[in-house]
Amino acid sequence: MKVAFIGLGNMGASLAKAVAKEVDAQDLLLVNRSPQKVQEFISQYGGTASDLEQVFQEAEVIFLGVKPYQICPLLEEYQGILAQRFNLLLVSMAAGLELEKMADVIQNDRLGLIRIMPNTPVAIGQGVISLARSQAVTDQQVAKVNQLLSGAGALYEIEEKLMDPATAVAGCGPAFVYQMIEAMADAGVGLGLTREQALQMAAQTFQGASQMVLETGEHPARLRDAVCSPGGSTIAGVNRLEQVGLRGDIIAGVEAAYKRTQEMGQEATKDMTNY
Repeated sequence: MKVAFIGLGNMGASLAKAVAKEVDAQDLLLVNRSPQKVQEFISQYGGTASDLEQVFQEAEVIFLGVKPYQICPLLEEYQGILAQRFNLLLVSMAAGLELEKMADVIQNDRLGLIRIMPNTPVAIGQGVISLARSQAVTDQQVAKVNQLLSGAGALYEIEEKLMDPATAVAGCGPAFVYQMIEAMADAGVGLGLTREQALQMAAQTFQGASQMVLETGEHPARLRDAVCSPGGSTIAGVNRLEQVGLRGDIIAGVEAAYKRTQEMGQEATKDMTNY
């Protein structure tokens, strides 16, 4: 099976790196505006330099890693080839570009369309990838995408209407976590730890606590209570965080990210009104 990537930006290259572990080099077709970037990727991870016509004719799965406003014109340019394909799955990572919009351009109900939203930790294989699919996509095809991206992180299938909330939580979430790690480290430095010690301890604490939630299946509140001894230092810190409104601020941050995600989607739709 041939898998192709059109666009090797930061996110496209991160996902292509994961896919390179799942397919043979000759079956990973790579296209990018800069041929040098393709060659650099091949030298590190493998793959085969290709062109758009070959990709649309031969690949069974195509990851579209170009900017949202570029996708519809690209699909329209190769509409003649796409109209004759039936065993092709198109996977878009474009924010704000709905599956229906892509389908309107392609005009081929036999093609499977998938929309994904990865977050930046896919670069180290620890990402979250939200996925929504069109009706033409089978369970087997979703399983294939899951297999191809298994080295990038965890894949969660959701309804397309939930893509914006997922983006606010998982797509924007790493930045919120980085802020909290930085704040904990700053506090540690203020109390006498070195910067390196404080950063390592704070980051490892987040990693360990996250794994506890995932592996135990316990609600975070129960895990938190297990750390809070009566009259102890942890409950004193937790109470202070409640007083300053940490929980509410985090919720407000996610809601603000969601609102902006919706606005950006509307802006992207306006940019593509001619397609």
